[in-house]
Amino acid sequence: MKTEKEKMLAGEIYDANYDKELLAERAECQQKCFELNNLPPKEDAKRQQLIAQLFGSVGKDTTLIPPFHCDYGYNIHLGDHCFINMGCVVLDEAKVTLGHHVFVAPQCGFYTAGHPLDAESRNAGLEYARPITIGDNVWIGGHVTILPGVTIGAGSVIGAGSVVVKDIPAGVIAAGNPCKVIRALK
Repeated sequence: MKTEKEKMLAGEIYDANYDKELLAERAECQQKCFELNNLPPKEDAKRQQLIAQLFGSVGKDTTLIPPFHCDYGYNIHLGDHCFINMGCVVLDEAKVTLGHHVFVAPQCGFYTAGHPLDAESRNAGLEYARPITIGDNVWIGGHVTILPGVTIGAGSVIGAGSVVVKDIPAGVIAAGNPCKVIRALK
């Protein structure tokens, strides 16, 4: 029989609200986020150390400006030269992968978690998770929300305030709610 964590990582419906293992992991992650968010700005070496401990993998020359919040941390994978501005929230119940040279503007959200539509299942604490993948050289504008299962192709630009509910191809400018391709970049 699978644990709730195994179900979560497999993309199956799982108990997010009452499973002791997942609750403990989220509490540990909250503590690490608290430490990260309360470091003095000049303590960059300590910040980089905490980021390396928190995330599943971190490329070279990556910058994260606090405050930052996530649920588990170990499902987040960053490429080289990523820049994540303040106020980023990552619900990383599934894998969240940012390629190389990804720029994330302030107040963005990456939400892998979703909930059943029927109230009885939601009230029982059940949810599912789908991975989010961001290609290399993507720029995500301020206040963008990226929903479960979305892939954004390399070199694309997502306009500020967008809600990305489906995949965006490579090399385009896309914006809106829901986010739609506006035009190709070249």
